[in-house]
Amino acid sequence: MNFDLPLEHVRTLLAVVDGGTLDAAAAALHVTPSAVSQRLKALEQRTGRVLVIRSKPVQLTDSGQVVVRFARQLARMEGDVAAELGMSGSGAPSTLPIAVNADSLSTWFVPALARVREDLGICFELNRADESHTTTLLREGRVMAAVTSTPDPVQGCSVRRLGHMRYLACVAPERKGERSLAQVLDEVPVLIFDSHDDLQDAFARTITRGRGAGGPRHFVPSSEGFVEAIVVGLGWGMVPRVQADPLLRSGALVDIAPDRGVDVPLYWQQWKLDSPALAAVADAVQASAATDLD
Repeated sequence: MNFDLPLEHVRTLLAVVDGGTLDAAAAALHVTPSAVSQRLKALEQRTGRVLVIRSKPVQLTDSGQVVVRFARQLARMEGDVAAELGMSGSGAPSTLPIAVNADSLSTWFVPALARVREDLGICFELNRADESHTTTLLREGRVMAAVTSTPDPVQGCSVRRLGHMRYLACVAPERKGERSLAQVLDEVPVLIFDSHDDLQDAFARTITRGRGAGGPRHFVPSSEGFVEAIVVGLGWGMVPRVQADPLLRSGALVDIAPDRGVDVPLYWQQWKLDSPALAAVADAVQASAATDLD
């Protein structure tokens, strides 16, 4: 079987994944939805695999993830070649999709990106995901790099250790009152970021012999909003030390378990790709992590 993959068809698959639908891909590529569908069918015939499930949004099969990773690597290498040839100004800047957890995004990660040289012509596409789930986006080919809590490399990726984020169990002074630590965990509402967030329960299990947090639950899927909800008294939660420190000093928050913080290790995973742009981002991220993480 001839396994040459037509680049036009590969790029079309990538447009479908990024747009979520065939119609969105058609608009991005300035062709008809029928042309997009025909290219997808031709690519699937060439590979002998079903690549996408045509739902809304489309879902990649395992085979589709492989081809999308190839498509992103190809796009990244094309951008690097154009830059080395001095052709970067002739087209749009290249996009580098990265997955990062919300707490890193709201604290140290964005300043890290500011270290990357502008002349590399990189546009960052940041995808927010829980640090334990960012590797899923890597595996699916939706991003080329990720901040993750997983040290085991995704196939085709390299790993660098960044450090760890320390979390402190915090509550507003008026919410704590005269309650003991055990009473706070049992009686005061707990703040949860989203359905993937087990940090509060994991902390509580170390105190309550495996029972987790016992109070009512508020879900607040915003890093800044999460901290604000604790400050105004909605409940208690685990706050990154870098955000908690000034609030503890001002008296706006109380650490309910001094010296019993939770450390979440963070790693940088990226595709094994000889790309100057990707290497520059990795170096900038590691440099910032060295000063901003514990």
